[in-house]
Amino acid sequence: MNAPVALSARLARGTEAGQTRAAPVAAGGLDLLEALRSALGALAANKLRAVLTGLGIFIGVAAVIATVSVGAGARQQVLGQIQSLGANLLVIWPGSVNQAGVRLGAGQRPNLTWDDAQALLEVPGIVAVSGNIRGQNQVVAGNANWSTSVQGSDPDLFAVQDWALEDGRFFTAEEARGARKVVVLGATVAEALFGDEGAVGQEIRVRSTPFEVIGVLARKGQNPMGQDQDDVAVIPFWTARRSVMGANRVWARGVNWISLKVEDGADMAEAAEEVRSLMRQRHRLAANEPDDFNLRNMSDVAATFDASAKTLSMLLASAAAVSLLVGGIGVMNIMLVSVTERTREIGLRLAIGARRRDILAQFLIEAVVLALLGGAVGVAAGIGLSHALGRVAGWPVLIQMDAVALAVGVSALTGLFFGFWPARRAARLDPIAALRHD
Repeated sequence: MNAPVALSARLARGTEAGQTRAAPVAAGGLDLLEALRSALGALAANKLRAVLTGLGIFIGVAAVIATVSVGAGARQQVLGQIQSLGANLLVIWPGSVNQAGVRLGAGQRPNLTWDDAQALLEVPGIVAVSGNIRGQNQVVAGNANWSTSVQGSDPDLFAVQDWALEDGRFFTAEEARGARKVVVLGATVAEALFGDEGAVGQEIRVRSTPFEVIGVLARKGQNPMGQDQDDVAVIPFWTARRSVMGANRVWARGVNWISLKVEDGADMAEAAEEVRSLMRQRHRLAANEPDDFNLRNMSDVAATFDASAKTLSMLLASAAAVSLLVGGIGVMNIMLVSVTERTREIGLRLAIGARRRDILAQFLIEAVVLALLGGAVGVAAGIGLSHALGRVAGWPVLIQMDAVALAVGVSALTGLFFGFWPARRAARLDPIAALRHD
């Protein structure tokens, strides 16, 4: 039996010494299903080599999914913290002031008043306004006490900041106008003073003034600056002014800041300009004078945070994607080795009628299968790694299916791209020289 016939017999019986059975050529074309089986057989014949080759793809896909998922979760957390301040929110606080040539920081000029806040309700699109003052005070209930931020506000504050109730009710406009001694506690304060006992109906003292607890706010957690939004006690503005933060301590009708809620669907930038124009008019500022107040559109803040988080996520994902490049080079290496080992098989297939494009397709399929297997395992590992990081570090995790699909698609393209040169090299072998290869 001559060498070509003997080789043909071995190929017909299956794999031998790490060689894979040649995919049959039917009607002059390649049987794709049989080509896939042949590719899996070639990988199974060299398991350790296939695993080590796919490791680069595995690490790259896992790293990309983990970084994208954690980054998306971080973006969602930051946006949630900003939204917890209130949806469609505008905030005004005092500007800076110069004293003896020294320019003090923002908020040092006490020029915002409760009347400014009420006047802003005239601005089209503004649905709620709250003038606010705040001071740090010790609150006492029985034998318990707690140092917290006592905030004097209008009833509209709860609508402006989208604050819900856990128990009880908000104070009314009548109670605010009458300077009633009622208080709505944040969840942190209620827990510190009363524990598991219900706070509504209880009495607390602020600067020796008794207050009736009429409500407990639902938890909001930390704001983007890390401050606990639940560590607060909210009382009516005029109650705070007359009984807690008297006129002898601060300007009688002054406020520390003004919060405004813009109606849903309104143009936030346009509303902000209307507010700015009215404030300048009320403060009698000339056209060439700068604003003596600061105005912040919280939707712009949210957009800035989101853009920063998105850029950071993209940078991390790009760094992780370098592993895919390394994995692709590994795929190219293993396919070149496979072409060398199977040179006589390729020569026989070309000699009995296989077209060069069939050989090209065969090796491309093997490269893509190898990359896809590494990518599939990498997807599972990436999802698991994301959840593990979330539990250990306390970060939120958001698995994005489009990122998973993209990672799998990129792994397939990696196999296709880096497998093309070895496949082309196999397809261009000379059949006679290949059959003589030792």
